[in-house]
Amino acid sequence: MRFRLIPENSEYTWALYSVSYFGFFFIDPVVNHASARLWFYTLLATAVFLYLYFSIFWVSCRQGLLRVAAMVALGAVFAKYNGGATTFFIFAAACGPFVVDTEVDGVKVLLVVELAAALTWWAFHLNNWFLLFGNGLAFVIGASNIHFAERNRNSKRLLKAQDEIEHLAKVAERERIARDLHDVLGHTLSVIILKSELAGKLMDRDTQRAGTEIREVEQISRQALSEVRDAIRGYRSHGLLAELAKAKATLETAGLSVKCEAATLALPALQESVLSMAVREAVTNVVRHAQARNCSVRLEQQNGSCRLAIEDDGRGGIQNEGSGLRGMRERVEMLGGTLTRDSQAGTTITINLPLKQVAPKPEDLSN
Repeated sequence: MRFRLIPENSEYTWALYSVSYFGFFFIDPVVNHASARLWFYTLLATAVFLYLYFSIFWVSCRQGLLRVAAMVALGAVFAKYNGGATTFFIFAAACGPFVVDTEVDGVKVLLVVELAAALTWWAFHLNNWFLLFGNGLAFVIGASNIHFAERNRNSKRLLKAQDEIEHLAKVAERERIARDLHDVLGHTLSVIILKSELAGKLMDRDTQRAGTEIREVEQISRQALSEVRDAIRGYRSHGLLAELAKAKATLETAGLSVKCEAATLALPALQESVLSMAVREAVTNVVRHAQARNCSVRLEQQNGSCRLAIEDDGRGGIQNEGSGLRGMRERVEMLGGTLTRDSQAGTTITINLPLKQVAPKPEDLSN
């Protein structure tokens, strides 16, 4: 594992070359021919500083503030013996904005560093060069880094928001696939069961009709495989009128008397797809649970809206929504529509979707 001074893919790459400015801390000992003891403390302070400096980018805000405070303390300790100790205050002012969470906190940290530098200058009666670099240069660098630190925080928030959006999109897609597979397979398997039962009953009485039903079961199974693939890709519907015709055939196969009236509406693709899935789910529920004898399906334009009503004379009385009906309601409401269910006498499901400039053309599918 490769050793790293800053986090990988970090926005702190500037820290690697900025540390070279700490070299000013060595000018005073070199020029004044410092003693071995002073050199020892100088090198010790350098090692401590390097640890504080690079560890800032790996720790929490609270620990980062402690490291900035330690830099200020080193500057105060060495200010009397080394004019280059102003570098500690400069680096503290530069790092301070990056260890807090807000721009305001960055300003507060900078002001504290400035106050510490000014008090150090006053307490040790240092020359004005210390004030110029320890306060003036530190303020300029710290103030500019407040801007850059805030920009980095905004970038992180943006990346986090993008990650969340991507995650939510994936979750929504998984939920869509789950709803669509439920609707597709629930409907198709119900038809397969009905036709298989009918073929079994006809086996002894009418083998030719039974063979026809079995062949239709094969065709429906192949169609189901295609619909599952389409559902995963997000393209399922072959048209609302085709779905209504298929629903009528399914209900009749189940032994119901069906009345289906539909107006040809200029529906957007998404609305047509949602209504097609709603028809499929509602018809599946009628076949599976309603124990009905009659069923009517009506599609019409009403008061600037598309209205789909599916009514049966079955047992009704079921109040709890299953996953299929719940998914149907979610899809309808996403398009700004409404779904109501009345189960007092049989079951009536009514869907209203807002439309714009539709031109209905009546068409009776009963025959």
